[in-house]
Amino acid sequence: MNSAPQTTRPTLISPVIAFAATLFISALLMFVLQPMFGKLLLPLLGGTPAVWNTCMVFYQTLLFCGYLYAHWLTARQGAQRQIQIHTALMIFSVFALPVALPDNPSPPTAGNPAWWLVWTLFLAIGLPFFVISATAPLLQSWFSRCGHRSSGDPYYLYAASNAGSLLALLSYPFLIEPNIGLANQRLVWSGGYLLLCACILFCATGYWRNQTEDELEAPSIDETLTPPSRWQQLHWAALALVPSSLLLGLTQFISTDIAAVPLLWIVPLTLYLLSFILVFGSWAERIRPWMLAAQPAVLTVFIAYSFINPATLPYWLDLILHLIAFFLAVMVCHGELARSRPHPQFLTRFYLVMSFAGMLGGLFNTFVAPFLFNAVYEYPIMIVAALLLRPGLLNGRWPLQLLFPVLILVAGLAVYFSTEQLFDYLDLIGGALILLAGISYALRHSPLALGTLTAVLLLFTLGLHGMASNVLYQERTFFGVLSVRDTVIPDENQKPEKVRELYHGTTKHGAERLIPAQITTPLTYYSRPGPIGQVFAEFDAENPRWRIGAVGLGAGALACYAKEGQSWSFYEIDPLVVSVAQDPTWFHYLERCAKQVAMVVGDARLSLAKEADASFDLLIMDAFSSDAVPTHLLTREALQLYFSKLKDDGLLAFHITNRHLALKKVLADHVNQLHLAGLLQEFQPETDVPLVIATDWVVIAKHPERLAKLQQSRLGHWQKLPLSFGLQPWTDDFTHIIGIWK
Repeated sequence: MNSAPQTTRPTLISPVIAFAATLFISALLMFVLQPMFGKLLLPLLGGTPAVWNTCMVFYQTLLFCGYLYAHWLTARQGAQRQIQIHTALMIFSVFALPVALPDNPSPPTAGNPAWWLVWTLFLAIGLPFFVISATAPLLQSWFSRCGHRSSGDPYYLYAASNAGSLLALLSYPFLIEPNIGLANQRLVWSGGYLLLCACILFCATGYWRNQTEDELEAPSIDETLTPPSRWQQLHWAALALVPSSLLLGLTQFISTDIAAVPLLWIVPLTLYLLSFILVFGSWAERIRPWMLAAQPAVLTVFIAYSFINPATLPYWLDLILHLIAFFLAVMVCHGELARSRPHPQFLTRFYLVMSFAGMLGGLFNTFVAPFLFNAVYEYPIMIVAALLLRPGLLNGRWPLQLLFPVLILVAGLAVYFSTEQLFDYLDLIGGALILLAGISYALRHSPLALGTLTAVLLLFTLGLHGMASNVLYQERTFFGVLSVRDTVIPDENQKPEKVRELYHGTTKHGAERLIPAQITTPLTYYSRPGPIGQVFAEFDAENPRWRIGAVGLGAGALACYAKEGQSWSFYEIDPLVVSVAQDPTWFHYLERCAKQVAMVVGDARLSLAKEADASFDLLIMDAFSSDAVPTHLLTREALQLYFSKLKDDGLLAFHITNRHLALKKVLADHVNQLHLAGLLQEFQPETDVPLVIATDWVVIAKHPERLAKLQQSRLGHWQKLPLSFGLQPWTDDFTHIIGIWK
């Protein structure tokens, strides 16, 4: 990949340093902008992980457009024209600063809001992001024509670009977010963008000074070089598409099926960027054999424990296995991609194909997969695809390679259709699948056989889990995977009893006992012995005409506290949750307790803002996305909104049960700063009543005497909220998840 030697004119700054620094700044800005705008948009759509995945698709799409522009510019225009066009574009993009959301953005309350989200992003940051997207291929193309001694292989600059991306990604939650509010982040970013434009112009000057008169007028093309074939470009596309889809699939999977841990999406993206740094670096060839050998070895353990028998592992170990398997898969794919990179003359075409395939992977996960699948099945599909992309796919006799996996598939289907009591043999079937996972390592030198056998194993595993979990209904929307399941638990007399449960991801969002005498009894976080039950027991008799608002519907258990004469409104962002809760096929709370409750679909803050001031006696905040409370419902401005809608003696009840975050610290700080009164109960059930579980609630009022009943109550132990020192108040401009980690 050596270009014709040229004479480099002396400059004050080395071209390598200038181009690498500019690419570094470009990537830094790109990956600060992504979480920053994700944070701005999350509040509008309930904090669901799908917001991040949709944002990623937008970024990938605009990245492709930027690469397409860079390819057109370098292939069709001379050096002087390239600089003129790109300078004009940068000047025009400056008028979009400072970056901000459009005025009064209002997401749709019905249907999938993904297209609305993409359009909002385009209006807010489209042009600056487009300029940044074009920077990497454009500057690498310019550098390859600068006549520097390393211009013959400019691809190593891609490692500098990804190093900037990685630094920005890790800096945002740990350095930028804790110290700079969103408003100042936007201003600082806009200043950084102006610096980037200046750096690009500096590099353009160095590029222009080292071009001949002919090259200034028309692009230089070496006719002796053979362009990449269609097959090679398709191979590039596959090697880029699969890791892109795997990234989003793993992010969705671990956020819903393993652990709803805040900021968990950072880890897969960090590994994804790290793979680019490694494979485009000078040590790529030395680590390639290790990656190829480790992938099938880890796959054996990964399939056996993370898919076939996940209950045997703690969630953190299961998470580590998924991350290692993902990293090895993207390292192998990106490694083969880097090894097949073309001569610098075709550099922009190479990056164009890469970005197009990455965009397709994101589009598949965000728009196609939710339509095709009712769970995150695209993730195991791409695990198989990554195995098929190992080098040597078509080596040997492929019919013989397929023989063993096909025999296993036929045998498995024969057992399934011939055995009526299949449920009785689940343990035996699971053991057989684990054994086959171990045998799969012997096929490591045959990608076709290894990938096909893994596909067969995953197919049977998903079926096995479907039978074992007794899922009655499962559907997937923009807001996640919702499922209804029947579970058998011991009743008060230790006899087996069937219970209907509602899950969002891995978190239970409601349950109902199916015996007639208990079918309308609120359970789980809403039980009568629990904190919210105590609130109704103490205050409900004061006024039979209370107006009550509840944010978050779940299975509808709270509706069974409703009394005649009261007015209830539920605020729920996911239309599917409303549909499931109202369907007596699944749950009976709404049907039997409160058929006439009002259902308001949409984000709670936007919906509550439209309600009349001082109109509620009680507001119940119970909004969760899997196990996470959307942060915009916990800010100071949010509490001020709630109390503007409450009467002077109104109560705000906040459900804060969480495995990872001490949300009581945030509310305690608000209560102190806003001069409110608040009580906390960290409830632990004293009896073994089915589905009466531990839960944490906070009740807040404008005046401390309003909470005297609870503080003196014999029903439960209510205590004042603990003071939190050194916690910066959460506002719409500033939230810091790490500061409240348990």
